[in-house]
Amino acid sequence: MTSRLGGVGMTLAYERRVVARDLTVAVPDRSFTVVIGPNACGKSTLLRALARTLRPTAGTVLLDGRDIHTMRSREVARTLGLLPQSSVAPEGITVADLVARGRYPHQGLLRQWSTEDERVVAESMAATGVTELAARPVDELSGGQRQRVWIAMALAQQTSLLLLDEPTTYLDVAHQIEVLDLCARLHEEQGRTLVAVLHDLHHAARWATHLIAMRDGRVVAQGDPREVVTAALVEEVFGLPCRIVEDPETGTPLVVPRARRGRQSGPVSAG
Repeated sequence: MTSRLGGVGMTLAYERRVVARDLTVAVPDRSFTVVIGPNACGKSTLLRALARTLRPTAGTVLLDGRDIHTMRSREVARTLGLLPQSSVAPEGITVADLVARGRYPHQGLLRQWSTEDERVVAESMAATGVTELAARPVDELSGGQRQRVWIAMALAQQTSLLLLDEPTTYLDVAHQIEVLDLCARLHEEQGRTLVAVLHDLHHAARWATHLIAMRDGRVVAQGDPREVVTAALVEEVFGLPCRIVEDPETGTPLVVPRARRGRQSGPVSAG
């Protein structure tokens, strides 16, 4: 397995509160890697460390074999894009203007806005299906539309690595599927390496090509979802007794929670 992005021996903390110790992970190149685990297990903290927004108190984050914290911000931004958990657009900004902000890492004193930038912005909006929304203010859009716009902005950075922190949060199930299908297309058709934090086990098992399962700040298992998602793993990580069946649509693992004891399996009489 080759990996352009990963962390070695990391201790991750917020001030004095340590979230993870001696954490080592490697993101396979050209994978759609999904990080799963219960609340407060360190998923988003790991993603922030990989994205260079949280510096490990020990250990190293490596990007293309280099300590990411020795690299210039603009250099990192040309390689690695991040979609944070809660993205807030400036008031009144249009879709086209927000997506255009993804081109900022490519600007400089000697390089201003160009036809190449226009082309990339247009292609990013087309890839995410927001071209018809270009003139609309972002704050007037639905949750699903806004999420696609943020992904378009990340695409406009033209990074080969894209990190997404809970990209389906606050979306209804139809928009969740829409966003994850879009991520899958970016991975499959454009060869991008994606890393996403997700809460939904079904979504993770269906869309991921590589799964990292965490609990209490440590990696419990990682690998192909078909090998990682077992009844024993789900109970260990989430404390959920279950059985695993095959998803009839995709053949991927489907988690079926065990029924409560004594629950009636047949219809309840009304009289």
